[in-house]
Amino acid sequence: MFDENKKNTHFTQKAKGSVTTEQALQKLKHYCGYQERCHSEVKEKLYSLGLWQTQVEELISRLIEENYLNEERFARQYAGGKFRMKHWGKIKITYELKKKGISPYNIKKGLSDIDPEQYDTVFQKLSEEKFDSLSNEKNIFVKKRKLQDYLLQKGYERDLINDVVRAL
Repeated sequence: MFDENKKNTHFTQKAKGSVTTEQALQKLKHYCGYQERCHSEVKEKLYSLGLWQTQVEELISRLIEENYLNEERFARQYAGGKFRMKHWGKIKITYELKKKGISPYNIKKGLSDIDPEQYDTVFQKLSEEKFDSLSNEKNIFVKKRKLQDYLLQKGYERDLINDVVRAL
């Protein structure tokens, strides 16, 4: 009825579809080498490969030691990329980095790479383009509100938005 030799065999066998720790490390080196990743993205990837928590923590440590994983570098790349490509404001960038579990210190480092003059230039350009696109709107108050909502959605600071709206 109970075979002593088969005891605990399902715990030592590799689950179907899962990978060994060394295979996972190689996959993650490629995954992190392709583009910057944060710790939460790497953890999610490791769990999707079928690894246990102790294996996940060990592999993350190795990736940090070998400089494949660096959250400050990730925050700088993420903040700069979202600003340059999607013209996000600092509030939206901060929010998204917090969602990814990035520390306040690294968020501050990431945002510090955004040139203040370029930030103001992009903000002014977005404001003008959006205001011009609302030319069909006859009510100035509705027009201002739509501009304000757009800039808030993009993640810009309320005081900057209020200054632009007041100037109209």
